Amino acid sequence: MSRDNLVILLAAVLAAAVGGWLQHESRLAHLPEGVTVAKVGEPAPVLALPDLQGRTRRLADYRGHRVLMNFWASWCGPCLDELPVLDRAQAKFAEKGAIVLGIAMDDPQRVRAFLADHPVYYPILLGRMGSPSTSLLWGDSGEILPYSVLIGANGQVIATRRGPLDGVTLQRWLTGGARR
Repeated sequence: MSRDNLVILLAAVLAAAVGGWLQHESRLAHLPEGVTVAKVGEPAPVLALPDLQGRTRRLADYRGHRVLMNFWASWCGPCLDELPVLDRAQAKFAEKGAIVLGIAMDDPQRVRAFLADHPVYYPILLGRMGSPSTSLLWGDSGEILPYSVLIGANGQVIATRRGPLDGVTLQRWLTGGARR
């Protein structure tokens, strides 16, 4: 390899490393000062969001239950594939005290219209999309959907997952099994 090619290669590697670091920092930068993000192993932050009828619901209302918060949107293909799976899981594991809680990161009218045609039988709340979004506050640094957070009956964040939940993980999460 010639000296010129080596210099070009090193410059490209350095540029890629700096670009990656800047991208990572920019994700953290849009979090307003003083705002904290939910972390695994810590108590779940306060959550109060409207349901589809406009009534405010609080995460504290579900204290004593294992809660799977699932962030989704009507325009997200993997989210829509996951909704019926979550609905069946809620029906199956409800007697064990597990609760699936959907957080729609979407326009409320679109959510209502979608759910009118594709109902689910677990609570749906309307997340805040403005900065910082509800999903970002719960650890979804890339704000990529679907995103799930598992909260223990004691109110502590147990696990998070970016992307759809597979059946094994879903069952483990809702029955009190292990982490991530």
